[in-house]
Amino acid sequence: MPDTATPPFSDAWATASGIPGWLTETQAQLLWTVAREVPAKRPLLVEIGSHHGRSTTILGSAVRDRGGRVVAIDPFVDGRLFGGVKTRDKFEQNMSAADLTDAVELLAEYSTAARTTWTRSFDYLYIDGKHDYWTLSDDLKWTVHLPDGGPVLIHDCFSSVGVTLGVLAHVLPSRRLRYVRRAGSLALFRVGRPTLRDRLRILAELPWWVRNVAIKVLLRLRLQWLAARVFGHEGPYDPY
Repeated sequence: MPDTATPPFSDAWATASGIPGWLTETQAQLLWTVAREVPAKRPLLVEIGSHHGRSTTILGSAVRDRGGRVVAIDPFVDGRLFGGVKTRDKFEQNMSAADLTDAVELLAEYSTAARTTWTRSFDYLYIDGKHDYWTLSDDLKWTVHLPDGGPVLIHDCFSSVGVTLGVLAHVLPSRRLRYVRRAGSLALFRVGRPTLRDRLRILAELPWWVRNVAIKVLLRLRLQWLAARVFGHEGPYDPY
């Protein structure tokens, strides 16, 4: 087990916040808190979608003192948004700078491809991969490897159209995933039989989702001023 003590969240965030990404401090706090609550002695966390490693830094810092590991799954495809090989290089540099190389295992593969050969059980699942309905639907299948009560955190939930439709289609009617709460667009679910109240709380988030979709439409129409006036959304970036 590592002899390096786990830093407080504030120290982990001080490092992670300098890494490009869309994870807010409040969302990072939720990732951290839930990871610290995992009861396993040597927790294994799976992260789908790592980019430069902002969230990976939070997760790795949260479990390294117990000998925990994070499996970071990202294909690092080429393109303007993702950067391909250059982004992978930056990810690895950021893990090294955060002294997390031994706590993070990189799986440079599409999550949908990696899932078909995956056999290990794990304790925690964070989904922040491709935000379309089909990929999110497939990524939810990773939950079969979680124990009862295991956390499933989904970024851009009730914000992205594809992600939210996937949740409505597969989580709302599910008999083994229940909704707990959210921090912005980061939603926490847990493996367990949901109650009617759990399902209704998912539906109660739909007005917030409609708001976020409306903001995105306005931003793409270059009506940022209207998004600010009607919804109080400042800045050129999508709500997350």
